[in-house]
Amino acid sequence: MKMAKVNIKNLFLGLILVGTASFVNAQTTQTDSAKATANTANTTAAQAGNSTIEGLKKQVEANPKDTESLAKLAAAYQEASDWTNAIDTWKKISALLPDWAPSYYSQAYAYQSAKDDANAKLAYEKYIATVKPEEVEQNKKNLAYAYFYLAFAEQQSDPNKAKEHIAKSLQYDPTNQDAIKLSKTLNS
Repeated sequence: MKMAKVNIKNLFLGLILVGTASFVNAQTTQTDSAKATANTANTTAAQAGNSTIEGLKKQVEANPKDTESLAKLAAAYQEASDWTNAIDTWKKISALLPDWAPSYYSQAYAYQSAKDDANAKLAYEKYIATVKPEEVEQNKKNLAYAYFYLAFAEQQSDPNKAKEHIAKSLQYDPTNQDAIKLSKTLNS
């Protein structure tokens, strides 16, 4: 069982890195010729992604409790921007591993990407509640973002709660410029 935990932690770290790379890629601007090249590459990647998804679906069908394959499948859905299937797959993982906080963070990310703010907020709250004290150090950046998201979501409806959340966010990552700006706005 200890080996499975190490693999899951390594997988989650990989998912974070993939998500970061996707975020950076989404932030770049391309010229028209670069867009044409990128479109060809995206089509090839989508075809490869579909075969990856199909292969992982077969693995999960063979063993529905294989959390490692489920996590890879959820990540593949996210890479393909298939938020509905990503969310459903992360939910399956949460049902199998209810104490594994990263599955709730990933659900929140997928809900947020799907523009489902209400469920993203609930999933970030569940993530925060599920992180064990001994896991706080390795989850600081994700905790900071989860609290930032909650503060941002509640700034109009419950400013006092938003202030509490932004203070927690800055406690975990005092360098986050967006959190610093939101804190100034909330406390002015």
